[in-house]
Amino acid sequence: MLSNKPYLIRAFYQWIIDNACTPFLNVDPHFPGCSIPQEYIDSSELTLNISPFAIRDLVMDNDKTEFRTSFSGVVHILSIPTKAILAIYAQENQEGMFFDYEEPDENDRKPIAQSAPQKEASHLQLVEDTE
Repeated sequence: MLSNKPYLIRAFYQWIIDNACTPFLNVDPHFPGCSIPQEYIDSSELTLNISPFAIRDLVMDNDKTEFRTSFSGVVHILSIPTKAILAIYAQENQEGMFFDYEEPDENDRKPIAQSAPQKEASHLQLVEDTE
């Protein structure tokens, strides 16, 4: 049977949003496959605000959670394996779901192919001076 963890994460995210609260993820940033800027990791756990006002392009599937966010004004794409998620809860009242730590297995240690951000076509045109 599939793990119920990704389903619970998605359900609690929606529940927290529906109650006008701020969803936070507590993650293990050192878990294999975690793509988080290293300069913002200073302990064995990292708490991330994943409210719609703080992030863009949220994708929560069974294997990982991905979104765009900015640190110090620089936009990053974060990718967090579901096994690296330790909790999802509302900032305002700490209600949510807390998970046991999961040891990485051999499949978690394989590099994850990440898609490069796609550039949008520019609306600007080069205008040359013909004098």
